[in-house]
Amino acid sequence: MLNRRQFLAAASAPLVAAPRPRPNIVLVMTDDQGYGDLSLHGNRDLATPHMDAVAKNGAQFTQFHVCPVCAPTRAGLLTGRYNYRTGVVDTYLGRALMDTKEVTVAESLKAAGYRTGIFGKWHLGDNYPLRPGDQGFEEAFVINGGGLAQPGDPPPGQSYFNPVLRRNGKYEKAEGYCTDIFFREAMQFIEANQTKPFFVYLPTNAPHTPLQIDERYSKPYKDKGLDDVTAKIYGMLQNIDENLGKLQEQLTRLKLRDNTILIFLSDNGPQQVRFNGGMRGLKTTVYQGGIRVPCFVQWPARVKAGLKIDRVASHIDVLPTLLAAAGAPLPKSPLDGRNLLPLLDGKSAGWKDRSIHIQWHRGDVPELFRAHAVRTQRWKLVNGVELYDMDADPVEANNVAAQHPDVVARLRKDTEAWFRSVSSSRGGFAPPRLAIGHPEENPTLLTRQDWRGPRASWDAKGLGYWEVDVLRTAAYDVDLLFAPATAAGTAVLKLGSVEQSVPFAAGAKSVKLPGLRLPAGPGRLEPILKINGQELGVQYVEVKQVS
Repeated sequence: MLNRRQFLAAASAPLVAAPRPRPNIVLVMTDDQGYGDLSLHGNRDLATPHMDAVAKNGAQFTQFHVCPVCAPTRAGLLTGRYNYRTGVVDTYLGRALMDTKEVTVAESLKAAGYRTGIFGKWHLGDNYPLRPGDQGFEEAFVINGGGLAQPGDPPPGQSYFNPVLRRNGKYEKAEGYCTDIFFREAMQFIEANQTKPFFVYLPTNAPHTPLQIDERYSKPYKDKGLDDVTAKIYGMLQNIDENLGKLQEQLTRLKLRDNTILIFLSDNGPQQVRFNGGMRGLKTTVYQGGIRVPCFVQWPARVKAGLKIDRVASHIDVLPTLLAAAGAPLPKSPLDGRNLLPLLDGKSAGWKDRSIHIQWHRGDVPELFRAHAVRTQRWKLVNGVELYDMDADPVEANNVAAQHPDVVARLRKDTEAWFRSVSSSRGGFAPPRLAIGHPEENPTLLTRQDWRGPRASWDAKGLGYWEVDVLRTAAYDVDLLFAPATAAGTAVLKLGSVEQSVPFAAGAKSVKLPGLRLPAGPGRLEPILKINGQELGVQYVEVKQVS
């Protein structure tokens, strides 16, 4: 027992609050959902009660910006750095491969004791060492490439229904509709890890094309008189909304809701013309319609319900914000994003203005001022020449560059400095090489998602190669898979000093090259189909080390 002196000393000691438990984190990101694709934002044809509820029960960022296409947004979101620093410049042809030196939010949270899982669309590399499991996610159930029913699919192709997905690197047949599958898997992960802090990244591939959804979702919108495309998109969004509702119910049932950070956002604007809040532009453009997206943050234990934040923010802010909320240290690499917790705490006074840069265009190397926007709180400069006063003209209808040459000059100078910085981060934009012969991935399946070359494409006449790194000199079985040959021909495989030719008959769909001895080291793996004087590419190459 305490004596009187000890008791009085204890009673007079200052009270110390118990440390707040670290929050769980659930990050839901849809694919190609526009700012106008919510009833909360004025859409009269689409009801999104569960998406709206995240906003109403938490904070809304009303000026939140992303890149105008998929993979660049994902790279910046996961690293807190501009996508050009990560090596991700585009969405396909090897330009969406993130440098493995980048530290993701999953890696940082895992090191801080979080359980980490991704369920859905990764889109930053399908092969070792670029897979989500190689970048901090302990549980990964994902699609290949940038979407289902695309060339990144494993052969023979995919549908949004009953797709073949990859669980921790291994292909697995799933049952159901893709969005339902991803939410189901995420909720199972939450159930299994409810007693410890967890980070769930749930990036859907809907409502991205191809527009596949059960008719029971799309028919009500057709009955309203909407066109077939919009009806399917709204049906896909309704399905996402229903799943989001189930996830929120689970958090409530497990008594996790109060201390779970639930973030809802989209990766870019809409691909197709439809209601988008009157904004100019679509996906692929750096006008507001392409880069301004919904972003809602629900965290009942800390964030006041109904909070609206009008300060400009961006996907690069997600990592520093989440790591600050989790009490986890920041990566050593310099970050471009800013911790938004002060804004989420309602402390916008004294928040310093900033410049946010957005750029994307096709090609291996970025070009200064091409398809670029720099945004401050008031001003936005597009392509180095168009200036918009976003306070007075949020729909970007009036170019006021001639009236404010000083602002144009300042933002151009800002852009030039930014471009030099991001361009020098990695010493260039050559993609990382795909490993061949690693025990973590044997065999290795190469797809047209990541091949390169001047003729590389997704159409039937495409011809390309893969930049690879053979990890050890050994014997490898190589299978070339392609569309049924229209005539007899010859398949040629080149890799460094190795060149092998094999004839094939009309109608053939594959060629086997067993026991090829491939030398260790970097090289260009180049398969060519020679048919009637034409040189064509394959659809897949599978390489398996056998000795």
